[in-house]
Amino acid sequence: MAKKESKTTEVKLIALDLDGTTLGRDGISDYTRETLEEAIEKGIHVVIATGRTFTALPEDIYRIRGLEYVISSNGAHITYLPEEKIIYSNCISAAAAAKMRKILEAHSCQPIEVFTGGKAYIDERVYSDLMENGSDYMNADYIRRTRTPIAGIYDFLEENKANIENINIHFRLLEDKAQFWKMMKEQKDITATSSFIHNIEIGGATTSKADAIAKLCDIVGIEEKNVMACGDSPNDMAMIQAAGLGVAMGNAEEEVKAIADFVTLSNLEDGVAYAVKRFVM
Repeated sequence: MAKKESKTTEVKLIALDLDGTTLGRDGISDYTRETLEEAIEKGIHVVIATGRTFTALPEDIYRIRGLEYVISSNGAHITYLPEEKIIYSNCISAAAAAKMRKILEAHSCQPIEVFTGGKAYIDERVYSDLMENGSDYMNADYIRRTRTPIAGIYDFLEENKANIENINIHFRLLEDKAQFWKMMKEQKDITATSSFIHNIEIGGATTSKADAIAKLCDIVGIEEKNVMACGDSPNDMAMIQAAGLGVAMGNAEEEVKAIADFVTLSNLEDGVAYAVKRFVM
């Protein structure tokens, strides 16, 4: 654990990434869940901020008593959990989605996943191959549980261009990812980020977890300086930097640790609970 600087932030909202952060090997541990419930009982807003679609949320989330808000698809939606009602949306524009379809098809990008309507879709041919043969760079079991196979992913993207939350592109070769990443960073009408080494995640021009947290702060009436944000991957960096207290997990990528105010224990050591106990309780 290392602290970059001393902060005396009064935490009123805790924003938590899921994979590699709040989730351990077997989901959310009882200790972490109980710690978050204790914070909620103290009047602290606990918010999930994930790159997952809403329907891919683990059941553990619903076991956290008092949890009210979920930010999904890297900030494309904020959902009020008790009613499963979307209260904020910031998706890819229809024009940008149509342009991305042309770029992806021209470069024969596969596998790609299209997030829309709270679900993630993947081309049925890619899905079948993954189920039959597995993958050395994709989690076939996770895809089986959370993705819906459809015919013609490029056409599906075009048909749903007005409601695209996110586009997730997988790369087996890191040099291919690096080349495509450079191209995406030149686009002004989308954002590009990543949650693991073999993917690029495309969102709207201003879509990010940080943007959604800022909107939620307006909704609940607190300032961003009173936010503690915890994460482990590049798609968490914007919210970690924007928060009054940015926390990187012990297992986080080095670039994430470098911009954090505090580095906690790993996700397998209840690092979220450790940070909450240290700064909130």
